Amino acid sequence: MIPRRYDNLDEYVKPGEALVIYGPRQVGKTTLIKKYLETTEKKYRFDSGENIAIQAVLSSQNFEQISRYVGNNELIVIDEAQEISGIGSGLKIITDHHPHVSTIATGSSSFDLARNVGEPLVGRNTTVQLFPIAQMEMLTNTDAFDLTQHLEDYLLFGSYPEVINANTHAEKIDYLEDMVNSYLLKDILALDNIKSPQSLVQLLKLLALQLGNEVSLNELGTQLGWDNKTVSRYLDLLEKCFVIVRLGAFSRNLRNEVTSKSKYYFLDNGIRNAILQQFNPLDSRKDVGAIWENFLFIERLKWRSYSHTHSNSYFWRTYTQNEIDLVEEHDGQLHGYEFKWALGKSTKSKNAWMSSYDEASYKVVNQDNYLEFVTS
Repeated sequence: MIPRRYDNLDEYVKPGEALVIYGPRQVGKTTLIKKYLETTEKKYRFDSGENIAIQAVLSSQNFEQISRYVGNNELIVIDEAQEISGIGSGLKIITDHHPHVSTIATGSSSFDLARNVGEPLVGRNTTVQLFPIAQMEMLTNTDAFDLTQHLEDYLLFGSYPEVINANTHAEKIDYLEDMVNSYLLKDILALDNIKSPQSLVQLLKLLALQLGNEVSLNELGTQLGWDNKTVSRYLDLLEKCFVIVRLGAFSRNLRNEVTSKSKYYFLDNGIRNAILQQFNPLDSRKDVGAIWENFLFIERLKWRSYSHTHSNSYFWRTYTQNEIDLVEEHDGQLHGYEFKWALGKSTKSKNAWMSSYDEASYKVVNQDNYLEFVTS
């Protein structure tokens, strides 16, 4: 079994506080919790937020009823807590009236959970995000050479635990297609009472086809028959459901910099390819540069999250077609990265970037050095 970043939850589980674990379905949140419960000495109660009886208790805001539910337990764990209306208020009652009790809530969507937990528990909750398995996690269980030998699989099929553990490509594809059809779309449609699932599928396909490019709300709206407000709402919903990640443009108000558009990456390459139903090998694909860019951006995002490296992230492009794929700003410094699948490919944007921001750093990330970029 591949060790996960938060296998040791002891440092995050504290009396009188709530630990909130976000992440998509099927990334291992429940497995992580159950593994922790097998080793803890705390007396605990573990329930699912999908249980109607539990929903009634924790959404009741009835002090006596919630106290009876807590009983003499030292730890309360609620899986899929976003299913419980007003879960934040319920957890607040537990932390206020049972300061010796620790709570853990997991959620496969930040849509309601963040709003309901954040405000009631300000200063008394810790939030962590669990992703599909990161390269830095896999490196703890294998050596760098063996890990790089499977790079094509990660680009095509992503890194959900079930995908990595599948024995054949056919099993990986079946799982990913089921994820898209049975979980991803079902969850999103339920969250916002979306009446047009086909339009949502079409939006996802358009985003998948524009991977690595700036996205125009006007163009998406024209193709879907939506106004900009509707397009923006759906994009926000997809991001809150951990399907896509938005990257904005960097600018210091230079006249030739593009600032009005964003890029959208998929949280997992396998999900993106399943939406398009394209799993053909890399040497026969025209989009290999885009899926390489998506892979590196997301793996770097995982690394920053798991290593608690705080930085602002952007892309940079000029109207003369110079582009830096990822700009990280931290500790007052700018760091520019270009992602190149083809070794030795020209990097003409370097001079434009360095002349615009002469104190910034610049680095090309390719197949030879990518592992260092996403693991350290």
